[in-house]
Amino acid sequence: MFEASVIVSYYNNIHALTCIIKALENQQENFEVIIADDGSRQEIVEQVNALIDKSSLSIKHIWQKDNGFRKTRILNKAVKQATSPYFIFIDGDCIPQKHFVYDHLANKAHGVILNGRRVDMAAEYKVNLYNSAKPECFFSQHSLGILVKYLFGKGKNIEKGIRITNESILKFLNRKPKGIVGCNFSLHKEDFIAVNGFDNRYDVPCVGEDTDIEYRLVNTGKQIKNVFHQAVVLHILHPELPRLERATQLFEETQTNQQFIALDGYHQAQDVD
Repeated sequence: MFEASVIVSYYNNIHALTCIIKALENQQENFEVIIADDGSRQEIVEQVNALIDKSSLSIKHIWQKDNGFRKTRILNKAVKQATSPYFIFIDGDCIPQKHFVYDHLANKAHGVILNGRRVDMAAEYKVNLYNSAKPECFFSQHSLGILVKYLFGKGKNIEKGIRITNESILKFLNRKPKGIVGCNFSLHKEDFIAVNGFDNRYDVPCVGEDTDIEYRLVNTGKQIKNVFHQAVVLHILHPELPRLERATQLFEETQTNQQFIALDGYHQAQDVD
């Protein structure tokens, strides 16, 4: 059995996905990869299948037709295909660094959600990152230049790309409570299922894939543990999507009703729709 399932939310960005797979191929842990594809075009699907055929990893591609933003639904469908007891979620434009899977597995615990972050690099790094022979080592190989650009305002959360293993330092740096982000978090399958997974009703971004499920997990007794400065992923900085009113209203409804178990979630997500 695999120790973990790395679940990648994905839509059309084949260059980033190729880079992600290459970075994961150079990690030593026993894990599978599940691509949660929210309606990529047919020509992109063919490229994804070719990528899977060439990879040394065990990869599943779960696709649903493009009917607008349905990230939470495809993630629930992907989880249904997972064979491991532990889920690691990343976005399809986040490139894992060398110890990414190891750090998630080393810190995992029942009843605990591991909360990572992404290192947002300047857009000028995109071509070199996506074409790197060893993308899992990109930050360590270019850290000085990345940090210098950060000092001049290019990038965000760059300091979190510096991997630290000293327990005392890590405890100090991770002391402040922070909300989870959908692009980098992990938890046990049993904890995910206990709240019926993601809420399928979210058809706009920025709440359903993190804020909503965090609220339900925490209110059913789960704890959040930050793993900043470990479990590093790289991301090319772009404008953040706004929280739209529909997502805010859905979340307010969940809070008002104290609906900790999703009414339309993991168990309701159909394999094909």
